[in-house]
Amino acid sequence: MHFLATDIISNKKQKKTHTPEEIQFLISEYTAGNIPDYQMASWLMASLLNGLDSEEAYLLTKEIVRSGKTIDFSDLPFPTVDKHSTGGVGDKTSLLVGPIVAAAGIGVPMMAGRSLGHTGGTVDKLESIPGFNAELPLEEFKSVVKKNKLCIIGQTGDLCPADKKMYALRDVTGTIDSIPLICASIMSKKIAEGMGALVLDIKYGSGAFMGTTDLAEDLASLLILVGRRFDKKVTALITNMNQPLGRYAGNSVEIQECLEILRNENHQDYSDTIDLTFELASEMYVNVNRTKTFAEGKMLAANMLESGAAHEKFQEMVFAQGGQIKNLPIPPQSQDVLSPASGYVSAINTKEAGNANVVLGAGRRRSTDVVNPVAGFKVHKKVGDPIEKGEPLWTLYSHETKNFSEAKERLLNSIKITTTPPPPETLLWKRIH
Repeated sequence: MHFLATDIISNKKQKKTHTPEEIQFLISEYTAGNIPDYQMASWLMASLLNGLDSEEAYLLTKEIVRSGKTIDFSDLPFPTVDKHSTGGVGDKTSLLVGPIVAAAGIGVPMMAGRSLGHTGGTVDKLESIPGFNAELPLEEFKSVVKKNKLCIIGQTGDLCPADKKMYALRDVTGTIDSIPLICASIMSKKIAEGMGALVLDIKYGSGAFMGTTDLAEDLASLLILVGRRFDKKVTALITNMNQPLGRYAGNSVEIQECLEILRNENHQDYSDTIDLTFELASEMYVNVNRTKTFAEGKMLAANMLESGAAHEKFQEMVFAQGGQIKNLPIPPQSQDVLSPASGYVSAINTKEAGNANVVLGAGRRRSTDVVNPVAGFKVHKKVGDPIEKGEPLWTLYSHETKNFSEAKERLLNSIKITTTPPPPETLLWKRIH
């Protein structure tokens, strides 16, 4: 059936519910280049303002999946499960959860993202490892998963090309923050990627796209509902992004933190990273019936870490994708940011801290920007920690110092110091099944 794009735009402008045929036409014709960006941008804005119901979100996801190739892992002799985070600052758990779960005999085919705006990207972090190739062809991606149980790549042009075009358009038209559009973008890639089950880490707080727990829960619920329509087991954790996760945020500096954790070094410095990693790993284990309870899952995750099996699996993945861990680049320039006052760290505007990382070169203002592999910062004081005037709050890292002044200003503006300690932060707010 043939439609006019203007009629489809008008229907959503009038708050009408789209038919399956309308959505199929819209996505297939836009992917083929027969609907121009300016008409798709109009539809995206109408959908943002007037909403898409759960059925429309499912149909949109389905058509985005159909716009490209798909992968099938059902022939493998072991279950597969993936994990997706909505993004944050210092969020490096994919680099730990992947090897911890794969070391227990479960396939982890992971298609990860790059940094955009204040949030970091798993692919950029991995590409700070010299030689690491995150752009494997789909056949090789499946082959590596079959052999090693773990492979992490970026989105390819073969999978969900409609999403790639739409996301780039959403980024420049102010239509990112629509829950149904976010849902379709996330789930289409995960369905096309062929995972058997999925665990979602939905962030809330000052460093998250979903600022409140209510918005995070709304997104999680829709993602789970759409996943069920594809007969996929999808569960979600609602977690805190009111401060950077772990001690480092950036690219090679986050790889270094992960390596220390995997080598069982300095665990006392990385307790929040490890706690969230175990929560996510246990959820993944339960989703594929590897363990019956989350408590058993956490014990298994701890065993995979402490035994060195997860470290070995991480090294195996890096080697299979061409990387050389021993040559991890070291930041040549660093500078401490000192506290202007004594007291307690009571709050961190994590989005502003992430923007400081962008200034340093660790992130992107535009999708075409090239990131600096050694840029980033260390977090010396977390929310609730006491601080003396003149003590380091942060340490900046980069290949040169020219942007240190602006990054320092942003970090100092991001932090609030009070004379009394704040209430404790809760890392895991809720599980949604």
